[in-house]
Amino acid sequence: MSVVSTPLKISNVAVPVADGVAPFELGVACELFGLDRSDQGLPSYEFDLASVTGRSVRTTTGFEISTPHGLDRLAEADLIVLVAGSWVETPPDPRLLEQLYAARDRGAHLMAICRGAFVLAAAGLLDGLPATTHWRWTDEMVRRHPRVRLDPGVLYVDTGAISTSAGTAAGIDLGLHLLRRAHGATVAAAVARRMVVPTHRDGGQAQYLRSPLPDLPADDPVSRSMDWAVEHLDQAITVDDLARQAQVAPRTFARLFRDTIGVTPHRWMISQRVAFAQQLLETTTGTVDAVAHRCGFGSADTLRLHFTRELATTPADYRRTFGVRESADFA
Repeated sequence: MSVVSTPLKISNVAVPVADGVAPFELGVACELFGLDRSDQGLPSYEFDLASVTGRSVRTTTGFEISTPHGLDRLAEADLIVLVAGSWVETPPDPRLLEQLYAARDRGAHLMAICRGAFVLAAAGLLDGLPATTHWRWTDEMVRRHPRVRLDPGVLYVDTGAISTSAGTAAGIDLGLHLLRRAHGATVAAAVARRMVVPTHRDGGQAQYLRSPLPDLPADDPVSRSMDWAVEHLDQAITVDDLARQAQVAPRTFARLFRDTIGVTPHRWMISQRVAFAQQLLETTTGTVDAVAHRCGFGSADTLRLHFTRELATTPADYRRTFGVRESADFA
């Protein structure tokens, strides 16, 4: 998955809407950025929908949405969210494309959920860049926009200035990632808890081409091994250890884990250790070496290697951006 984790400014968010907008994807944008969560000490934003046509728009399910804002509202935004809609069947309005060019040039972040990526591609803003979209539309994206470096296997892609997601739920994943860039892992986790969704999901779209990720019961062997692993991240954990918790043979466990979660146990363990490192870097003042040992990486060098691969930034830079001065220390 192509992502960056350099700091991102979000204070003003706008969502352009036109006839054929998908309510679910629009709801994702509203839930992520349009709710006032200041009662929980969480950031809130200036948030508006902006009608591409300047009038009410009709959704794919027939009801209409009215907003007092037109496309000029996009000029104030530092984050513009393009949600799924009839962008494939109907070319985007040239006036919308002009606003997106201007937003890109002034440094605003452009985020696309699902088929919203077709708007960015039509504008040429994805030419030469990695991107993704819903797996049902990847062939069409390749046919129409061959200069886009499409990766159909991931949940989302963030190039730094432009980000794209796969389907609706992947839009939540991408939004939480952007919140993490803007405010740190603690805020992203708090928003995820409020939405009752995971803070981070591993794997890509491939796991959903076969069947949805199951809601694992507590006594499921894979779930049992994952719960145990999260409680023992400070230890060296092998597939044999996880298989022992699941009470199945290691080879059987490795196959079962990948079929269930969509990634290998090793890949999942690295992501959990990195996520724990983010939390410690934000909330403690322990040395990077101490953080590495708490997360089970063993050394600062190993932590730096995986942290940089996962988040495109170093532990030290991450702490400078998101660390809390009043945090607790540990050895």
